[in-house]
Amino acid sequence: MSEDSKIRCGVVGTGYLGQHHARIYAALPNCELIGIVEADDARAAEMCEKYSCKRFETAQALAEACDAVSVVVPTDKHCEVAVPLLKGGCHLLIEKPLCTSLDEAEQILSAAKEKGCIVQVGHIEHYNPVMGYLENAVTKPQFITADRLAPFNPRGTEVGVVLDLMIHDIGVILALVRSPIKQVDAVGVNVLSNSEDIANARITFENGCVANINTSRVSMKKVREIRVFQPQNYLSLDFQNQSGHFLRKEGVELVREEIPIEKDEPLKLELESFTQVVKEAGKPKVGAELGKSALELAIQITELIHAEK
Repeated sequence: MSEDSKIRCGVVGTGYLGQHHARIYAALPNCELIGIVEADDARAAEMCEKYSCKRFETAQALAEACDAVSVVVPTDKHCEVAVPLLKGGCHLLIEKPLCTSLDEAEQILSAAKEKGCIVQVGHIEHYNPVMGYLENAVTKPQFITADRLAPFNPRGTEVGVVLDLMIHDIGVILALVRSPIKQVDAVGVNVLSNSEDIANARITFENGCVANINTSRVSMKKVREIRVFQPQNYLSLDFQNQSGHFLRKEGVELVREEIPIEKDEPLKLELESFTQVVKEAGKPKVGAELGKSALELAIQITELIHAEK
């Protein structure tokens, strides 16, 4: 792709999250928002008017017109939407989780490989400036706690809270610890939907690190926090407010430092990174393999929860 040519982008599904993909593609200087696939007539008309793009009837038709497409449909539809787009030669950003089963993950990976297409998975916290800080500061994690609480929203309940929300922290922790998993324990309960709405997982890694993840989608408040304990120091960071502090031992004193984080919109950073990778035929920070590893662990946790019932 030449340096000055714009990347032709599209979005399948312009609901709550997909509308923001459309907004950002329309605003990025190296992109042109070509079109969308959207089932709802009123929403499609609104998006096309707002961003001067075209509505396509099928993913295949969109693939013919685009270089890169965001797949922002419910998780159980990811595979059926992604595979035709990949067969059409499109690079994809697929919202997290990659899909709902490892069999579907294999279908997506093999379609991407066959056509030489990039698949980036929308694990947005990896593009949060907080993660940029953690990647440098976490050197020898011994214990990690992650809390992710959200008010109930019927959107996303086609999967349990593990695949809906906990998967964010699973992806972050796998990237920080970088060690094989030794043991997984999990509990969860259904509250307002037919699958688990509250879950806790404890992951023990081969290198001795232990991660404890609490997730709920029936909370009155929103929380997205992580704490990492290492020899002589620990970090406490807030993904939502993009802030945090670092505590370290100096002699007998515990010294606290606020962490300077340059705030930015994670989705914008994620799509900028995706389009740059497409332009340079590079490797995404969160490729299909990491997306598949996170999915594999999320499915294992979900199965453990269901086995308890």
